[in-house]
Amino acid sequence: MNPFETLRFAFGGLAANKVRSGLTMLGVLIGVAAVILLLAVGNGSSQAVKDSIEKLGTNSLTISSGSGFGGGGGRSGSSSTATKPLTVDDARALADPASAPDIESVAPEVTSSSQTAIYEGTSHAVGQVVGTYPAYFKASNSKVAKGDYFSADDVLNSRKVAVIGSTTATDLFGTASPVGRKVVLGGTPFTVVGVLETKGGTGFQDPDDVVIAPLPTVQNAFTGFGALSQILVEATSASATTPAQNEITTVLMGTHGLKDPNSLDFRVSSQASLLTTQASTNKTFTVLLGAVAAISLLVGGIGITNIMLVTVTERTREIGIRKAIGAPKGVILGQFLAESTLLSLVGGGLGVVAGLIGSHFKIVGIKPVIIPESVVGAFAIAVAIGLFFGSYPANRAASLRPIEALRHE
Repeated sequence: MNPFETLRFAFGGLAANKVRSGLTMLGVLIGVAAVILLLAVGNGSSQAVKDSIEKLGTNSLTISSGSGFGGGGGRSGSSSTATKPLTVDDARALADPASAPDIESVAPEVTSSSQTAIYEGTSHAVGQVVGTYPAYFKASNSKVAKGDYFSADDVLNSRKVAVIGSTTATDLFGTASPVGRKVVLGGTPFTVVGVLETKGGTGFQDPDDVVIAPLPTVQNAFTGFGALSQILVEATSASATTPAQNEITTVLMGTHGLKDPNSLDFRVSSQASLLTTQASTNKTFTVLLGAVAAISLLVGGIGITNIMLVTVTERTREIGIRKAIGAPKGVILGQFLAESTLLSLVGGGLGVVAGLIGSHFKIVGIKPVIIPESVVGAFAIAVAIGLFFGSYPANRAASLRPIEALRHE
């Protein structure tokens, strides 16, 4: 029997039980689509986090309080020294070009959340209020779309001015320009001097829902004049980040009275170290998602075995007749293998289509990014599963003795 005849018989066998064959293909479809979509979600999440980190610039460094691993700065160690918070004096020391020649600018930060902004009866819960210096905008790659940044003079005079994010601007002002208008934030009036360009969120936090104001103004209104949340530092260039990290460590060890470089009470993180950590985390996350999706494919394969065993049982007499009139074992084996492979081919193909269509929609706030290798791999595995899980029922059918098959009712 030639291959075309084998395929014709296979199609006929599957068409004889349309509902059963359709449900079996559905299992394979779900498995393939799950692999493609789950890996795409993992890849999309990774890309969103990576984009957010890179938006800060390759020469940005973040200093935070507490011991731990940093990108060349803080290292964990056993220390009985109490953690000293970051202060404005630390920021001033880092801004001294004599002590830190590889540092371009320094922006101390304090943050306050859950502040309500009100404009002419419209209220909006601001995601984050940041108090800082003008250097923050360049170091964090935050550009204005309307108006301008506040100035160093605004900081010195503790003026109640603010630059707001695009989400905050839209929720409070709609399509009207916010520049020059007054907003009451947590009971304190602020004049909007600029609106930032849209950065886009990662699905977990909206970076455009923010109000940025002079550091002493925010301290006076919301946080008090205590510790800083962090210090954002910009190195003179991307290649100068490592020397800048070393200078930060040296300067802060001096201001904090530390002697042991293995027992620091601050952390220095670079974008490179954050990207490395993120890549490692994403790899684990993607492997986990792929393993979960692979279980669906395995279940689909078991479904193929089940349906083919039922088919062999139902068609035992037919097999006996064909073998009695001279059909060789290879023909019977090929027919049932063709049927199981067709189930996986059609189911896998539909699963690929479903996965590609599903990738056009956001899932839990994340835009999936298809990995081409996952599409090819999932389809190939689906076909291999059809061959593997269909081999046992096919071999069982081919091994039936004609006399026993003819006696079967």
